[in-house]
Amino acid sequence: MVRQNDMPGQLFVLRTMQFANYAMMVLLVTYFPLYFASLGFSKLQIGAIYSVGPFLSIVSNIAVGLLSDRTKSLRRILTILYLMQILALSLLLPQKEFGIMAGIMAMFYLFQTPINSMLDGVSLLAADRMNRSFPSIRMFGSLGYALCAILFGYVLKAYGSDLTIWLTLGTLAVSFVFSLLIADFQGSLRKFEFSGLWQLLRKRETVVFFVLIMLVSIPHRMNEGFLSLAMREIGADDSVIGYASLASAASEIPMFFLLSKFGHRFRELPLLAVASFFYVIRLSLLSTVNDPWMVVALQLMHSVTFGIFYITALRSLQALIPDEYRSSGQAVFAVVWSGLAGLIAGTLGGWLSDAFGLSYVFRIGAVVALVGAIGFLFVHIRRDS
Repeated sequence: MVRQNDMPGQLFVLRTMQFANYAMMVLLVTYFPLYFASLGFSKLQIGAIYSVGPFLSIVSNIAVGLLSDRTKSLRRILTILYLMQILALSLLLPQKEFGIMAGIMAMFYLFQTPINSMLDGVSLLAADRMNRSFPSIRMFGSLGYALCAILFGYVLKAYGSDLTIWLTLGTLAVSFVFSLLIADFQGSLRKFEFSGLWQLLRKRETVVFFVLIMLVSIPHRMNEGFLSLAMREIGADDSVIGYASLASAASEIPMFFLLSKFGHRFRELPLLAVASFFYVIRLSLLSTVNDPWMVVALQLMHSVTFGIFYITALRSLQALIPDEYRSSGQAVFAVVWSGLAGLIAGTLGGWLSDAFGLSYVFRIGAVVALVGAIGFLFVHIRRDS
């Protein structure tokens, strides 16, 4: 349990971990593709690297989620995950050959992909215990992403892409240290029963929810995985690409603040449909622009796409999954949001990019987002009829 006088300290710990975690994510999402490209890897090879990790994450997320709920030792598991990521990237440092690097990145993703869901899981539990809103904790992740997007962009422009792994190791070291300080937020939860979890996951409402989440996650992952390559193709340097990441992450912060204050006034399914329709607009516009600074401007739509979609999806998940199954529910969400969607987006996006060009990646993403938007709207109308 967490004592009342420990709560301000725990709030600082969790906010710092969110900050450091998403500082690392900006490197992984934005600058790792550029690092691989600097080594001479093709777009198809880069897409393959980004698809192997999500494939393995399907297993790792489920295993870590079940282990966390059964042992109620989420904080120790987080510490081990960070330590193994540091080990994997240390092995990556001297490598230049595609096959070896792809294998090491697969190992890295095995331990990295459960992090977001586990960190969000403990943050959701902590928010309940502290009478805080989850967005008020999660917004520090957006702050870390925004500030470090521009900072890392300038550093890498000045010193070269070879520094990418060293910067990632530094942010992981911060996360590792603070993971040792997390309080026990799982200790008071009811006993985990696998049969109870299975009954929840097999319900039609739960299955439909996760299918629709995956449909919208695919275009999100396409944008995430191929945006920096598309910007480089139209002449953007690392600092401009950093501004694009800054614009998207910074735009989340006011949206998270608004959702923490007023989000509970709106129903989840209509909000998810609205966010999905904005994904259609965002990716459609991305497929047509040829000016790097127009891409930067379009990244401001991240607030009404990801900002609304992610927080609202977690609200829906809380309603579907009780606290004693929180880590497992978050793990299934991560499998859909990052694993399956990332696997499809990386493989399909890499093929479309090499065969037809990057604009087709975003066009197909817009079509998939439209299907998801219609699905959320249909479920909402049917539920109210």
